[in-house]
Amino acid sequence: MAERCEIAVVGGGVVGAATTLALNQAGFDVRLLERSATPPTPGEDYDPRVYAISPASARWLRELGVWQAMPANRLGTYESMRIWESSPEKALSLDAADIGGAALGWIVEQSQLLSAIWAALPAGVAEPRCDVTAADIDADGATLRLADGRSLQAELVIAAEGALSPLRERAGIATAERQYEQLALVTHLRCERAHGGVALQRFLPGGPLAFLPLADGRRSIVWSLPPDEAEALCAQPAEAFHQALSAAIQFEVGVIGESSPRFTFPLRLLHAQQYVKDRLVLIGDSAHVVHPLAGQGVNLGLGDASALVSELGAARGAGNDWTSARLLRRYERSRKADNLEMLALTDALDRAFRGGSAGLSKVLDLGLSLLDRVDPIKRLLIRRAIS
Repeated sequence: MAERCEIAVVGGGVVGAATTLALNQAGFDVRLLERSATPPTPGEDYDPRVYAISPASARWLRELGVWQAMPANRLGTYESMRIWESSPEKALSLDAADIGGAALGWIVEQSQLLSAIWAALPAGVAEPRCDVTAADIDADGATLRLADGRSLQAELVIAAEGALSPLRERAGIATAERQYEQLALVTHLRCERAHGGVALQRFLPGGPLAFLPLADGRRSIVWSLPPDEAEALCAQPAEAFHQALSAAIQFEVGVIGESSPRFTFPLRLLHAQQYVKDRLVLIGDSAHVVHPLAGQGVNLGLGDASALVSELGAARGAGNDWTSARLLRRYERSRKADNLEMLALTDALDRAFRGGSAGLSKVLDLGLSLLDRVDPIKRLLIRRAIS
């Protein structure tokens, strides 16, 4: 006999696990299927992979009881951001205080956030080491076949499996994709100058370089580079790497004293042509992947999760069919608008700064300095950044 649940969430990363927790709190019979083991307990060492969590995402995580469970001494608050291309004197400065906000966001380790969400899940809801090997999903329901031989029947399946989503592929949902021919180099640094809760970003010909404030006073960097340059920098001795990094940020952080091990991961753009097909719904990276230059990837995914759970919960509360095609399409339309806007913005910025001529570079640099003087536009940019 097949096991049954109302909703099956496949993929236990941050977005999938948060979706599961929210659905459970909304009264749904939900199961989380994750092929990997339960996330390990975070250690004293900082995770090299970090997220920039927006105030909107933080509010939703607080509603779920997750944000307040995070260790305060591991939340790196940033109140402002400086962005430039050729000269830090011409930087665009975004400050949360300009719109009465307390922060633009928080730099959070992936492992800390994921561990806090999993810890909040009730016993029996999540199944680690549970791989979906086959799926039959149509307009009437879904049957998932698991690696251990069991079957699970669900009224709705939510794919939160990441950019290489097997469920999306099995459903035949087409995607628009672009390989950026870049690697993101990440590491944590201790710098001579205190970060003061300010994030820095410089646009370089090879890709953007971001310095993000960590709670322990260090800075985390994400440097997007052509693969050969990223690999060469990873292979350099620490002193040579620190010198190259100091020059790239135009010595705005002072002397770099030490850095953690360096890692790289490839960058791509991806957007699914459909977020919904029959009883399958895509969220997070299964539906869209953006360039990290705006730090919005996980926030878009959490926005998907919040919107979907809100739609499903409202329909159920009103006694309506929460699996109806009409409701699921409404979720799709609302999220596509926000996600496509961010995909287009990040892709256009990457193309402009990487492919620009010397003349275009001057225009872009002038544009940033002019934006810094136009308060209404600055406030709009800040609201978009923190929403």
